Amino acid sequence: MGDKLKKILEILCGTLSGLALFAIMVLTFLDVSGRKILSHSITGSLELTELLMVVVIFGALPLVSLKGEHVVFDSLDVVLPRLVRKIQQGLVHLACAALLFGLAYLMWQTGGEFAVTGETTAQLKITKAPFIQGMGVLCGLTGLVHLVKAFWSGEESASEGGTL
Repeated sequence: MGDKLKKILEILCGTLSGLALFAIMVLTFLDVSGRKILSHSITGSLELTELLMVVVIFGALPLVSLKGEHVVFDSLDVVLPRLVRKIQQGLVHLACAALLFGLAYLMWQTGGEFAVTGETTAQLKITKAPFIQGMGVLCGLTGLVHLVKAFWSGEESASEGGTL
């Protein structure tokens, strides 16, 4: 992947996930403080936290794939020749891309159905469709990352911390 595209992806997805995580921290602080000091919690704080967690997780997914920070079982890597490992990595990336594209399609469709039916959260009545379709877009973006990595001849950059 081009360095410029990587940087844009890192900035956009990192900012999205970071802001959502920060919002969760502020919301939790205010909710707990309000409960302890004023004996009143923030209405719908659980719903907001759930929605923000969706943003954190799916916003970070393209970055995790880009940096190769998934958990990897590499018990056969010492036995397999380098060429076989490269083919295996390419096939795994293709499988991940196909699954993520399928998931993206299903989420986009579900979001569309939710938009038509007007599906909302129980307490705050926040529309669910944009969140589900956003999940679909981010899954599609992650699928693109895997598709590019399947054919990219660069060195696989899996972090050592995620390897078993």
